[in-house]
Order: sequence, then C-alpha cells, then structure tokens
Amino acid sequence: MSKRAELVDETRQRIVDATVRLHQSIGLRATTVAAVAAEAGVTRLTVYRHFPDEQTLVAACSSHWLSTQRLPDPAAWGRIADPETRLRTGLADIYRFYRAGHDMLQHVYADLDVLPDPIRRRIEERDAAFADVLIAPFRPGRRRRLTRAVLAHVIAYATWRSLCAEHGVSDAEAVRIMSALVMTVSAGGVR
Repeated sequence: MSKRAELVDETRQRIVDATVRLHQSIGLRATTVAAVAAEAGVTRLTVYRHFPDEQTLVAACSSHWLSTQRLPDPAAWGRIADPETRLRTGLADIYRFYRAGHDMLQHVYADLDVLPDPIRRRIEERDAAFADVLIAPFRPGRRRRLTRAVLAHVIAYATWRSLCAEHGVSDAEAVRIMSALVMTVSAGGVR
C-alpha cells in the first residue's frame, strides 16, 4: 500500500512541477490542463484526479514555487527604527526577491486578473503588508497619504521590472533612487 501511495505522491509532484514550468515559461493564462498533462507525461484525467479544479492546481503550484524561494522578511525590516534605513533594507530585500523570481513573477503579475481570487488577494495583501511595515516609522502628517502612494509604487513589481529588467538599472541603484524619491516626498520636497 505504501508503494501505491508513493506513486500517487510522485505523480502529483510531477504535475505540480510541470505546472510550475509552464507558469514560469508561458504564464497562467496560456497554461491549459492538456499542456500540464503533456508536460507531466500523464493524461488530463490524471491531472483532474489530483486537482479537480484550476484553483487547487494553481494553489499547489504557488505553494510549491514559493517554498523554493527566499521570501522577503518584513519582520526583520520592522526591527529597524530609522525610516530611511528600514526603507533601503526592505527595498533591497523585495528587489532581491523580484530578481530571483523574475521568470515566474513576470507571468504572475501579468496574469493577476486570471489568478484564483484567494491567490490574487494573498499577493495584494502581501504587497500592502510590505508597504505597512515600510511606512510605519514615518511621522504621521498630511504628507503620509502621498508618501504611502509613492511607497506602493516603489515596491510594485512593475516598477522594479521597468527599472531593472527592462532598463538595466542594478538593484542597488534602484534602491538608492527609489529611497531618495520616497524620502523626498515624505519631507515635502515634491509639490
């Protein structure tokens, strides 16, 4: 019986791995169950036996891929009291994650509108939590709303992608530029 369970687990993992490869290379929108089955070397029925709907398949793919990544650590940034140091540390951590996961993340963010709602919400909540931690040490005041908006832009994957992946800015340069922008806005230097 354990040999059978082992084969079932192995088949399930092959399907998840195939889904990760497809999502990373062509994106969620273009990935079909037939393509997953072909990539995993199983039938469509086998895919459905393991994953009865797209949401369970995408959730398994997402969980597996995330388990292989070094995720940003907002708790570590939260221990830094100085706003600029916290900002630079957080951005460096976020941008490192974006660079390491660029092959997958470019498709995830491009296909955000077709992700199952729980996964899309989790990404949006994670990004909002990053902003919460980064803005916490800034003084309250009338500039906070504008600072928060700029901060949300600065931590967005699309911002990193434009600067670093498309225009060749290094992560360190992007951290310096984006930190300076946030600090300028928070100090009232932009009208």
